[in-house]
Amino acid sequence: MNAADAQEVKNFLLQSDQQFRQLAEQHHRLDDRLHQLIEKHYLSATEQFEQVTLKKKKLAVKDQMETIVREYARQHSRVS
Repeated sequence: MNAADAQEVKNFLLQSDQQFRQLAEQHHRLDDRLHQLIEKHYLSATEQFEQVTLKKKKLAVKDQMETIVREYARQHSRVS
């Protein structure tokens, strides 16, 4: 699956799949918080820990989203 096909599947899933949409929203919230932390000139130890944790969570959510995209593409490539 090329990048254009993957983006088309993601757009479709955002419209039609509640779990995918919730993951996308969670990914966006995590990204927003990370940007808030990145804008600070100094991070406390707690904020540094939060930043690392957020990055891990964001990556895990992205992995879940990509799994859904691949599974959808796999299922629908057989049908077509």
